Amino acid sequence: MIDGLHKTARFIVIICFMVFLPASSGDESAPSGIHWAFVKPQRPSAPPISNTKWPRSDIDRFVLKKIEDSGLQPSVETGARTLIRRLHFDLTGLPPTPEEISAFENDSKADPDSALEKLVDRLLDSPHFGEKWARWWMDLAHYGDSDGYLTDQLRPVAWRWRQWVVEAFNRNLPFDQFTIEQLAGDLLPGATTQQRIATGFLRNTLSNREGGADLEEFRVLQVKDRTSTLGTVWLGLTLQCAECHDHKHDPFPQEEFYRLYAFFNNADELNINAPLPAESGKYAPAKIAYDRKRQELLEPVSDSLDALQKRWEAKLLDTENNPGRDHHWDRELELLGLIWGGNLGEGQLEGLNILYKPWTQRTPTESDRLQDYFLRKGSRIDEKKFKELRIDELVEQLGELETDLPPITRAPTIVEHHVYRPTHLHTRGNFRSPGKEMQPATPGVLHPLESQGTPNRLALARWVISVDNPLAARVVVNRLWQEIFGRALVITPDDFGIRGARPSHPGLLDWLATEFIRRDWDTKAMLRLMVTSATYRQSASLTPASLDRDPDNILLTRYTRQRLSAELVRDNALAVSGLLNRKVGGPSVRPPQPESVIKESFSGKWEVSEGPDRHRRGLYTFIQRSAPFAQYVTFDFPDNTRPCTRRIHSNTPLQALSLLNDPVFFEAAQGLAARLLQEGNPSTHERLYRAFLLCLARAPLPSETTRLEKYLAAQTDILRNAPGEASAMAGEPIEGVPPPVQAAWVGVASILLNLDEFVTKQ
Repeated sequence: MIDGLHKTARFIVIICFMVFLPASSGDESAPSGIHWAFVKPQRPSAPPISNTKWPRSDIDRFVLKKIEDSGLQPSVETGARTLIRRLHFDLTGLPPTPEEISAFENDSKADPDSALEKLVDRLLDSPHFGEKWARWWMDLAHYGDSDGYLTDQLRPVAWRWRQWVVEAFNRNLPFDQFTIEQLAGDLLPGATTQQRIATGFLRNTLSNREGGADLEEFRVLQVKDRTSTLGTVWLGLTLQCAECHDHKHDPFPQEEFYRLYAFFNNADELNINAPLPAESGKYAPAKIAYDRKRQELLEPVSDSLDALQKRWEAKLLDTENNPGRDHHWDRELELLGLIWGGNLGEGQLEGLNILYKPWTQRTPTESDRLQDYFLRKGSRIDEKKFKELRIDELVEQLGELETDLPPITRAPTIVEHHVYRPTHLHTRGNFRSPGKEMQPATPGVLHPLESQGTPNRLALARWVISVDNPLAARVVVNRLWQEIFGRALVITPDDFGIRGARPSHPGLLDWLATEFIRRDWDTKAMLRLMVTSATYRQSASLTPASLDRDPDNILLTRYTRQRLSAELVRDNALAVSGLLNRKVGGPSVRPPQPESVIKESFSGKWEVSEGPDRHRRGLYTFIQRSAPFAQYVTFDFPDNTRPCTRRIHSNTPLQALSLLNDPVFFEAAQGLAARLLQEGNPSTHERLYRAFLLCLARAPLPSETTRLEKYLAAQTDILRNAPGEASAMAGEPIEGVPPPVQAAWVGVASILLNLDEFVTKQ
């Protein structure tokens, strides 16, 4: 009786919920009963408007229509100085120099539109464009330089994929090809090394190399992560909700999750030789000589070694099929995965994957690497024979030979498993409870998959960026819009499903999506359209009417002020101080951070980078998943164990304390003071003007100049009576400048670096 009442109550709650649930959001033109996001976007015509002089593109016509219908007006166009600073941060992530500001102002006086277009083209062509937009994509990929989980072991070559992303954005690789190469670059006919490196996108899952970890369990978790990430990044769907049961809101049964899962279930991790340009010329001839000498060393015992290694491999394979029978060999099998990854920075399963391959199917590199491991770690198979063949001496000789081989950089990639690995539905999400076998397929509610034979990741990638896909183009332009304007047209960028938000401008969203496809998935072209629009050029100033009727700026009646992201806050300080190392690319670096933070990680190690590497852009800071760089966390660095589609921006006392007291910001204040004292006009008035131009891209107000001049005089007097403190505060002495004066200017610089305006895009 009670159970019956409970069921009745639940039924009533569900009915009430459905009655009050909003109708399918978005474009009213969607066919009845079909959610708007699952219908292919049709290119709408720009709506009629009253103010025909304001728009500069169809973007503005869609925006203005909403504004006029609400009885409001758009804001006035912002000034040239504010606009150039805004553009620099949006397109390169770095502030403009005073010289660039002056040049843009002069160009704007003659022809504002031409000046803006010329500036935008220059910024899009900057090598720093790729750095700014790579960080955006790395959030989606949940990039990290370590594994995650307890031991959080390092991934010393993860940065090669980051480098690929920077270069792909800089050369404006069309987004459809950008997608294909990251999901299936290894499957392209005649795949190049760079296309294989692109699959490093799929290597950003967490890995567990802890002793006793079930390798298959964590491989399955990686495959589930890749499946969910596909849904989040390209489809804007919460596919992970169908991992254990049918999706509660969207039309995705559990079976469809595992049909998508099947595409990735045959993807294995493999690190490959991927020499940098400077390495190629040295490595190739040295490798030929190395191979010849290696063969000479191995030749006398090659037959015996082959026989031993085959016995060793057979024993390991038998152990995998019969776990728990011999704990010694269980550990041997485990160590093949753990040590292979831990010592060499490889994918956890790479050693096992080579082991699974028949000898004749292994590449020379795979054969050599597994043989090297066997010689060093495989003595358990026959210790007496190892001693008889004097393997220890052979290993030492091979080690000495290897020291003559120039180092070569490797890269994380994905390859297909050498034999087909069947996929089964996981009952209640548990891989140990396999259900019926699942063939790779795409969700039935979306467009059909075109493929001959058993579809693979390449077919899936082409399905994702098909012109018939109703989601991909919408999802991507929505996120581009969010990055530029601070608020997405669909404010749930990770959920275009039934429970997601409705678009604020459905027509504009579909116009942008179809325009993206019409322009052959040209990312730079779409950004150019956005930042040259009248909508983008608006002032951020509030009017009483817009504050009253549009407080959240949903109608885009003004520009939305935005806090700079964690990395850009630091980059901005280093740039204006002259300390920033603008080198593009290369391995991750470790800037100084508090010892207390370092101890939070499992290893407790953080070897601080020396020299110019201390001041690299935030993009290149090493990301230790268990203990991310503390300063970035303070400024809302996202959780990189899962894709981040929208960064949260907070304003906390700890951020203010960091700007004031963190060593890097104090260092930046010293650097900025040195610039002001050594560059330009020596008058206090001119130095203050240059300081504001460097930090805020504007001139100081008369009241600001007066206050800072008084501050300088008072601080100088105080510091004259404290020579020790003055010298410590001043930093590196400047010839002809007394330490109290230099230190007082450090105080002024620190004030500017602590302004809300400094860490905000106006």
